[in-house]
Amino acid sequence: MNIVFRVDASIRIGTGHVMRCLTLADHLQKEGAQITFVCREWKGNLNNFIESKKFHVIRLSNQIDHFDQEIDANETLQNLKELREQVDLLIIDHYQIDITWEQQVKNAVRKLMAIDDLANRQHYCDLLLDQNYDHDYRTRYDQFVPVHCRKLLGPQYLILRPEFIEARRHLKTRDGVVRRMLVFFGGSDPENITEKALAALKHIGFSSIHLDVVVGETNPNCEKIKQMCKEMKCYFHFQIDYLARLLSKADLVLGAGGIMMWERCYLGVPSITVMVATNQIKPVKAASSYGAIWNLGWHQDVEVSDFIDKVNAALSSTDELKQMNQRAMKLMNSQIIKQEQKNKVVEAILDMK
Repeated sequence: MNIVFRVDASIRIGTGHVMRCLTLADHLQKEGAQITFVCREWKGNLNNFIESKKFHVIRLSNQIDHFDQEIDANETLQNLKELREQVDLLIIDHYQIDITWEQQVKNAVRKLMAIDDLANRQHYCDLLLDQNYDHDYRTRYDQFVPVHCRKLLGPQYLILRPEFIEARRHLKTRDGVVRRMLVFFGGSDPENITEKALAALKHIGFSSIHLDVVVGETNPNCEKIKQMCKEMKCYFHFQIDYLARLLSKADLVLGAGGIMMWERCYLGVPSITVMVATNQIKPVKAASSYGAIWNLGWHQDVEVSDFIDKVNAALSSTDELKQMNQRAMKLMNSQIIKQEQKNKVVEAILDMK
Protein backbone atom coordinates (compact mmCIF):
# COMPACT_ATOMS: atom_id res chain seq x y z
CA MET A 1 0.00 0.00 0.00
CA ASN A 2 1.08 3.56 -0.71
CA ILE A 3 0.17 5.44 2.49
CA VAL A 4 0.44 9.18 3.19
CA PHE A 5 0.16 10.87 6.60
CA ARG A 6 -1.03 14.50 6.80
CA VAL A 7 0.07 15.64 10.26
CA ASP A 8 1.82 18.62 11.88
CA ALA A 9 3.89 19.36 14.96
CA SER A 10 4.79 22.75 16.42
CA ILE A 11 5.43 24.42 19.75
CA ARG A 12 1.71 25.28 19.92
CA ILE A 13 0.33 22.01 18.52
CA GLY A 14 2.80 19.81 20.38
CA THR A 15 4.43 16.61 19.19
CA GLY A 16 1.81 14.00 20.11
CA HIS A 17 0.11 13.83 16.69
CA VAL A 18 3.38 13.18 14.87
CA MET A 19 4.64 10.69 17.44
CA ARG A 20 1.54 8.49 17.26
CA CYS A 21 1.61 8.65 13.45
CA LEU A 22 5.26 7.61 13.50
CA THR A 23 4.36 4.60 15.64
CA LEU A 24 1.61 3.60 13.21
CA ALA A 25 3.93 4.23 10.25
CA ASP A 26 6.53 1.88 11.76
CA HIS A 27 3.93 -0.89 12.08
CA LEU A 28 2.69 -0.35 8.50
CA GLN A 29 6.17 -0.21 7.01
CA LYS A 30 6.92 -3.62 8.54
CA GLU A 31 3.89 -4.90 6.59
CA GLY A 32 5.41 -3.63 3.35
CA ALA A 33 3.65 -0.24 3.04
CA GLN A 34 5.34 2.72 1.36
CA ILE A 35 5.11 5.68 3.75
CA THR A 36 5.18 9.44 3.09
CA PHE A 37 4.56 12.29 5.55
CA VAL A 38 3.14 15.67 4.54
CA CYS A 39 3.93 18.29 7.19
CA ARG A 40 4.13 22.05 7.50
CA GLU A 41 7.33 23.82 8.47
CA TRP A 42 5.84 25.38 11.59
CA LYS A 43 8.22 26.49 14.34
CA GLY A 44 8.84 23.45 16.48
CA ASN A 45 8.13 20.96 13.67
CA LEU A 46 9.56 17.42 13.77
CA ASN A 47 10.29 17.08 10.06
CA ASN A 48 14.00 16.39 10.53
CA PHE A 49 13.16 13.85 13.22
CA ILE A 50 10.69 12.09 10.90
CA GLU A 51 13.37 11.93 8.20
CA SER A 52 15.84 10.52 10.73
CA LYS A 53 13.41 7.59 11.03
CA LYS A 54 13.92 6.99 7.27
CA PHE A 55 10.51 8.30 6.15
CA HIS A 56 10.08 10.67 3.21
CA VAL A 57 8.69 14.09 4.20
CA ILE A 58 6.92 16.48 1.84
CA ARG A 59 7.36 19.87 3.49
CA LEU A 60 4.58 22.44 3.17
CA SER A 61 5.44 26.12 3.58
CA ASN A 62 5.08 27.99 6.87
CA GLN A 63 4.09 31.22 5.17
CA ILE A 64 0.34 31.16 5.83
CA ASP A 65 -0.70 33.33 8.79
CA HIS A 66 -3.44 30.96 9.90
CA PHE A 67 -4.55 27.50 8.92
CA ASP A 68 -6.91 27.59 5.94
CA GLN A 69 -8.36 24.21 4.96
CA GLU A 70 -8.83 25.10 1.29
CA ILE A 71 -5.29 26.42 0.91
CA ASP A 72 -3.83 23.46 2.80
CA ALA A 73 -5.82 20.92 0.77
CA ASN A 74 -4.73 22.51 -2.53
CA GLU A 75 -1.09 22.59 -1.47
CA THR A 76 -1.29 18.99 -0.30
CA LEU A 77 -2.84 17.89 -3.60
CA GLN A 78 -0.17 19.68 -5.62
CA ASN A 79 2.61 17.99 -3.66
CA LEU A 80 1.01 14.55 -3.85
CA LYS A 81 1.48 14.71 -7.61
CA GLU A 82 5.20 14.09 -7.10
CA LEU A 83 4.43 10.58 -5.84
CA ARG A 84 4.83 7.98 -8.57
CA GLU A 85 1.96 5.77 -7.41
CA GLN A 86 -1.64 6.56 -6.51
CA VAL A 87 -2.22 7.06 -2.81
CA ASP A 88 -4.04 4.01 -1.46
CA LEU A 89 -4.68 5.59 1.95
CA LEU A 90 -4.38 9.14 3.25
CA ILE A 91 -4.28 9.28 7.06
CA ILE A 92 -5.15 12.63 8.65
CA ASP A 93 -4.23 13.46 12.25
CA HIS A 94 -5.06 17.15 12.57
CA TYR A 95 -7.57 19.06 14.69
CA GLN A 96 -7.92 21.80 12.07
CA ILE A 97 -8.97 19.42 9.31
CA ASP A 98 -12.54 18.22 8.84
CA ILE A 99 -15.01 17.27 6.09
CA THR A 100 -14.22 20.45 4.11
CA TRP A 101 -10.59 19.42 3.56
CA GLU A 102 -11.38 15.73 3.23
CA GLN A 103 -13.98 16.19 0.47
CA GLN A 104 -11.56 18.38 -1.43
CA VAL A 105 -8.93 15.65 -1.66
CA LYS A 106 -11.10 12.50 -1.70
CA ASN A 107 -10.99 12.00 -5.48
CA ALA A 108 -7.18 12.02 -5.50
CA VAL A 109 -6.83 9.06 -3.11
CA ARG A 110 -8.43 5.62 -2.82
CA LYS A 111 -9.32 5.78 0.89
CA LEU A 112 -9.29 8.31 3.74
CA MET A 113 -8.66 7.69 7.44
CA ALA A 114 -9.07 10.24 10.24
CA ILE A 115 -7.39 10.03 13.65
CA ASP A 116 -9.32 12.13 16.14
CA ASP A 117 -10.21 12.42 19.80
CA LEU A 118 -12.44 15.49 19.88
CA ALA A 119 -15.68 14.24 18.31
CA ASN A 120 -16.64 17.83 17.56
CA ARG A 121 -16.76 18.07 13.74
CA GLN A 122 -17.86 16.21 10.60
CA HIS A 123 -15.48 13.85 8.82
CA TYR A 124 -15.67 12.36 5.34
CA CYS A 125 -13.60 9.21 5.84
CA ASP A 126 -13.64 5.45 5.39
CA LEU A 127 -11.94 4.69 8.71
CA LEU A 128 -11.88 6.65 11.97
CA LEU A 129 -9.62 6.01 14.96
CA ASP A 130 -10.08 7.38 18.48
CA GLN A 131 -8.02 5.52 21.10
CA ASN A 132 -9.49 7.29 24.12
CA TYR A 133 -11.70 5.89 26.85
CA ASP A 134 -14.82 7.88 27.70
CA HIS A 135 -18.24 7.03 29.10
CA ASP A 136 -19.83 7.35 25.63
CA TYR A 137 -16.83 6.44 23.46
CA ARG A 138 -18.74 3.77 21.51
CA THR A 139 -21.37 6.18 20.15
CA ARG A 140 -19.97 9.70 20.20
CA TYR A 141 -18.91 9.70 16.52
CA ASP A 142 -22.18 8.33 15.13
CA GLN A 143 -23.33 11.78 13.98
CA PHE A 144 -19.92 12.86 12.66
CA VAL A 145 -18.96 10.19 10.11
CA PRO A 146 -20.63 8.61 7.05
CA VAL A 147 -22.62 5.41 7.46
CA HIS A 148 -19.99 3.42 5.57
CA CYS A 149 -17.16 4.55 7.88
CA ARG A 150 -15.62 1.88 10.09
CA LYS A 151 -14.96 3.18 13.61
CA LEU A 152 -12.05 1.99 15.76
CA LEU A 153 -12.89 3.30 19.23
CA GLY A 154 -11.41 2.88 22.69
CA PRO A 155 -8.08 1.97 24.34
CA GLN A 156 -8.12 -1.49 22.74
CA TYR A 157 -6.98 0.34 19.58
CA LEU A 158 -4.08 2.12 21.28
CA ILE A 159 -1.12 2.26 18.89
CA LEU A 160 1.79 1.09 21.00
CA ARG A 161 5.47 1.10 20.18
CA PRO A 162 7.05 -2.37 20.50
CA GLU A 163 9.06 -1.28 23.54
CA PHE A 164 5.83 -0.72 25.50
CA ILE A 165 4.59 -4.22 24.69
CA GLU A 166 7.95 -5.64 25.72
CA ALA A 167 8.04 -3.55 28.91
CA ARG A 168 4.61 -4.81 29.97
CA ARG A 169 5.79 -8.42 29.69
CA HIS A 170 8.52 -7.71 32.23
CA LEU A 171 6.73 -5.42 34.68
CA LYS A 172 7.74 -5.54 38.32
CA THR A 173 5.13 -5.97 41.03
CA ARG A 174 4.43 -2.56 42.51
CA ASP A 175 4.04 -2.46 46.30
CA GLY A 176 2.87 1.16 46.57
CA VAL A 177 6.20 2.48 47.87
CA VAL A 178 7.58 5.37 45.81
CA ARG A 179 11.27 4.77 45.12
CA ARG A 180 11.37 6.22 41.60
CA MET A 181 9.46 9.15 40.12
CA LEU A 182 9.25 10.48 36.58
CA VAL A 183 8.24 13.91 35.27
CA PHE A 184 7.14 14.25 31.62
CA PHE A 185 4.61 16.73 30.22
CA GLY A 186 5.01 16.11 26.51
CA GLY A 187 7.52 16.89 23.82
CA SER A 188 6.93 20.64 23.76
CA ASP A 189 5.20 21.50 27.08
CA PRO A 190 4.46 25.10 25.99
CA GLU A 191 2.80 25.88 29.32
CA ASN A 192 6.01 24.85 31.13
CA ILE A 193 4.25 22.59 33.62
CA THR A 194 7.56 20.74 34.05
CA GLU A 195 9.07 23.71 35.89
CA LYS A 196 6.12 23.88 38.28
CA ALA A 197 6.44 20.18 39.03
CA LEU A 198 10.18 20.48 39.66
CA ALA A 199 9.66 23.48 41.94
CA ALA A 200 7.23 21.40 43.98
CA LEU A 201 9.60 18.44 44.21
CA LYS A 202 12.46 20.73 45.22
CA HIS A 203 10.26 22.07 48.03
CA ILE A 204 9.28 18.57 49.17
CA GLY A 205 12.77 17.10 48.93
CA PHE A 206 13.41 13.72 47.32
CA SER A 207 16.85 12.64 48.52
CA SER A 208 15.69 9.04 48.92
CA ILE A 209 13.83 8.96 45.57
CA HIS A 210 15.33 8.49 42.10
CA LEU A 211 13.88 11.26 39.88
CA ASP A 212 13.86 11.15 36.06
CA VAL A 213 12.86 14.25 34.06
CA VAL A 214 12.07 13.92 30.35
CA VAL A 215 11.76 16.73 27.78
CA GLY A 216 11.41 16.76 24.00
CA GLU A 217 13.48 18.67 21.47
CA THR A 218 10.68 21.20 20.83
CA ASN A 219 10.48 22.24 24.50
CA PRO A 220 11.29 25.98 24.52
CA ASN A 221 12.42 25.80 28.17
CA CYS A 222 14.76 22.87 27.68
CA GLU A 223 17.98 24.56 28.84
CA LYS A 224 16.37 26.05 31.96
CA ILE A 225 14.91 22.65 32.93
CA LYS A 226 18.28 21.00 32.30
CA GLN A 227 19.92 23.49 34.67
CA MET A 228 17.24 22.90 37.31
CA CYS A 229 17.87 19.15 37.09
CA LYS A 230 21.58 19.73 37.52
CA GLU A 231 21.00 21.86 40.62
CA MET A 232 18.49 19.36 42.04
CA LYS A 233 20.76 16.37 41.25
CA CYS A 234 18.07 14.50 39.31
CA TYR A 235 18.34 12.74 35.95
CA PHE A 236 17.67 14.77 32.79
CA HIS A 237 16.61 12.94 29.59
CA PHE A 238 16.33 14.72 26.21
CA GLN A 239 14.29 13.44 23.22
CA ILE A 240 14.61 9.80 24.24
CA ASP A 241 13.53 6.54 22.64
CA TYR A 242 13.47 4.57 25.92
CA LEU A 243 10.48 6.14 27.68
CA ALA A 244 8.79 2.75 28.15
CA ARG A 245 11.79 1.52 30.10
CA LEU A 246 11.73 4.54 32.41
CA LEU A 247 7.97 4.25 32.92
CA SER A 248 8.17 0.56 33.74
CA LYS A 249 10.61 1.38 36.55
CA ALA A 250 8.65 4.37 37.91
CA ASP A 251 6.42 4.13 40.97
CA LEU A 252 4.78 7.53 40.39
CA VAL A 253 4.61 9.84 37.36
CA LEU A 254 3.77 13.53 37.08
CA GLY A 255 2.52 13.99 33.53
CA ALA A 256 -0.03 15.24 31.03
CA GLY A 257 -3.15 13.64 29.61
CA GLY A 258 -3.37 12.40 26.03
CA ILE A 259 -1.78 9.27 24.61
CA MET A 260 0.94 9.43 27.28
CA MET A 261 -1.71 8.86 29.94
CA TRP A 262 -2.87 5.64 28.25
CA GLU A 263 0.74 4.48 27.90
CA ARG A 264 1.18 4.95 31.64
CA CYS A 265 -2.04 3.06 32.33
CA TYR A 266 -0.92 0.26 30.00
CA LEU A 267 2.17 -0.17 32.19
CA GLY A 268 0.14 0.25 35.38
CA VAL A 269 2.04 3.33 36.55
CA PRO A 270 0.16 5.51 39.08
CA SER A 271 0.18 9.11 37.90
CA ILE A 272 -0.72 12.65 38.90
CA THR A 273 -2.16 13.99 35.66
CA VAL A 274 -2.60 17.56 34.43
CA MET A 275 -4.91 18.43 31.54
CA VAL A 276 -2.90 20.57 29.09
CA ALA A 277 -5.29 20.53 26.09
CA THR A 278 -9.07 20.62 25.72
CA ASN A 279 -9.14 17.21 24.05
CA GLN A 280 -7.75 15.73 27.28
CA ILE A 281 -10.53 16.93 29.58
CA LYS A 282 -13.10 14.16 29.07
CA PRO A 283 -10.62 11.24 28.91
CA VAL A 284 -8.72 12.44 31.99
CA LYS A 285 -11.92 12.84 33.97
CA ALA A 286 -13.12 9.40 32.82
CA ALA A 287 -9.83 7.72 33.75
CA SER A 288 -9.86 9.51 37.10
CA SER A 289 -13.41 8.40 37.91
CA TYR A 290 -12.35 4.83 37.00
CA GLY A 291 -9.56 5.13 39.55
CA ALA A 292 -6.71 4.69 37.06
CA ILE A 293 -5.10 8.13 37.64
CA TRP A 294 -5.26 11.22 39.85
CA ASN A 295 -6.59 14.29 38.05
CA LEU A 296 -4.85 17.43 39.30
CA GLY A 297 -6.92 19.69 37.03
CA TRP A 298 -6.61 22.14 34.15
CA HIS A 299 -3.04 23.39 33.67
CA GLN A 300 -3.84 27.09 34.12
CA ASP A 301 -5.41 26.36 37.49
CA VAL A 302 -2.60 24.15 38.80
CA GLU A 303 -0.11 25.83 41.12
CA VAL A 304 3.14 24.62 42.64
CA SER A 305 1.27 24.20 45.93
CA ASP A 306 -1.17 21.78 44.24
CA PHE A 307 1.72 19.57 43.16
CA ILE A 308 3.19 19.73 46.67
CA ASP A 309 -0.08 18.66 48.30
CA LYS A 310 -0.78 15.83 45.83
CA VAL A 311 2.75 14.42 45.81
CA ASN A 312 2.88 14.45 49.61
CA ALA A 313 -0.48 12.67 49.70
CA ALA A 314 0.72 10.09 47.17
CA LEU A 315 3.92 9.37 49.10
CA SER A 316 1.85 8.39 52.13
CA SER A 317 -0.86 6.47 50.21
CA THR A 318 0.68 3.04 49.70
CA ASP A 319 -2.64 1.20 49.47
CA GLU A 320 -4.14 3.73 47.08
CA LEU A 321 -1.11 3.53 44.80
CA LYS A 322 -1.42 -0.26 44.67
CA GLN A 323 -5.13 0.05 43.83
CA MET A 324 -4.39 2.61 41.12
CA ASN A 325 -1.84 0.25 39.58
CA GLN A 326 -4.45 -2.53 39.47
CA ARG A 327 -7.22 -0.31 38.08
CA ALA A 328 -5.00 1.11 35.36
CA MET A 329 -3.99 -2.40 34.30
CA LYS A 330 -7.61 -3.55 34.36
CA LEU A 331 -8.71 -0.62 32.18
CA MET A 332 -6.07 -1.53 29.61
CA ASN A 333 -6.31 -5.33 29.87
CA SER A 334 -7.85 -5.66 26.40
CA GLN A 335 -4.60 -4.25 25.02
CA ILE A 336 -2.38 -7.18 26.03
CA ILE A 337 -0.91 -8.07 22.66
CA LYS A 338 0.94 -11.28 21.87
CA GLN A 339 4.17 -10.77 20.00
CA GLU A 340 2.98 -12.58 16.88
CA GLN A 341 -0.28 -10.61 16.59
CA LYS A 342 -0.69 -7.54 14.44
CA ASN A 343 -1.89 -4.30 15.96
CA LYS A 344 -5.68 -4.04 15.56
CA VAL A 345 -5.39 -0.70 13.74
CA VAL A 346 -2.86 -2.16 11.30
CA GLU A 347 -5.19 -5.10 10.65
CA ALA A 348 -8.09 -2.73 9.91
CA ILE A 349 -5.94 -0.72 7.48
CA LEU A 350 -4.69 -3.83 5.67
CA ASP A 351 -8.30 -5.01 5.37
CA MET A 352 -9.02 -1.89 3.28
CA LYS A 353 -7.00 -3.20 0.31
